[in-house]
Amino acid sequence: MAALTDLFPGFAPRRIEVADGTAFRLVAAGEGPAVLLLHGWPETLAAWHRIAPAMVAAGYRVVVPDLPGYGQSDAGPGAVSRQAIAASLAALMDVLDYRHYAVVGHDRGARAGYRLALDFSDRVVAYASLAVAPTLDVWEGIDAGFALRAPHWFFFAQPPDLLEQLIGAAPAAYLDFVLTGMAGSLDHLDPGALADYHAAIARPSVRRAMFDDYRAAAGIDLDHERADRAAGRRLACPVLHLWSADRPQAEPLAVWRRWAMDVSGTGIDHGHLQPERAPDQVLAALLPFLDRCFSRSSTP
Repeated sequence: MAALTDLFPGFAPRRIEVADGTAFRLVAAGEGPAVLLLHGWPETLAAWHRIAPAMVAAGYRVVVPDLPGYGQSDAGPGAVSRQAIAASLAALMDVLDYRHYAVVGHDRGARAGYRLALDFSDRVVAYASLAVAPTLDVWEGIDAGFALRAPHWFFFAQPPDLLEQLIGAAPAAYLDFVLTGMAGSLDHLDPGALADYHAAIARPSVRRAMFDDYRAAAGIDLDHERADRAAGRRLACPVLHLWSADRPQAEPLAVWRRWAMDVSGTGIDHGHLQPERAPDQVLAALLPFLDRCFSRSSTP
């Protein structure tokens, strides 16, 4: 916990178990409207250490958990699909007594955040997706470039337990390889955050949760999103999408406009790890968006 205190000065570390058996590690601080920050793969809540303190200074109550099964959080027995994970996150916010809140997600956290905004539309007043589009749309748009850039989408979706054995043989080396590709260099990451990522992937349960996450993305999550699309379900809250400006994309907001009415966004430099590599750009887009959404919401 000392490392988290260094990364998140003024934040209180906590551990909270919810009714479905998920035990969350989290940090929280601030006063004002509540914002839930959800990290991506293969990281932990430490990914937000360059964002969360600035949000507190801007007048927000910020809650930063490890996703179920990731970091030092333990997943409940049913936490596999994004629906189940979203329900766990909603239960966490209920325990913390936040009835209305914004959700900001990066990478896998953005996928959980999208489901949370869709399934708990009476709670989520704003949703921001950093670097990702909905899972169904990603699968439908996969080409050779994506396959070469993100082979883990296919590798991790294989049945257990071969992956657990292969990655388990050298988890630290694999993590460094992945993060170097995402960040350009490990020198771009805070040593304390990197240590937290290493501590997490050393746990067999975390590696299994990561693989199960991608298996769900190739199975049950697709089934849920196909049903959502067929039923015409859409996000009721405003959506902010921040994409990687250095990765060419045609009409990056178009996909989110199929899922929501109120969509805005901009490109962010320095690759995939936006919260760590481009925090000032993220905050410059995110804070005005949240101010707008909370100012027009009738509830704090």
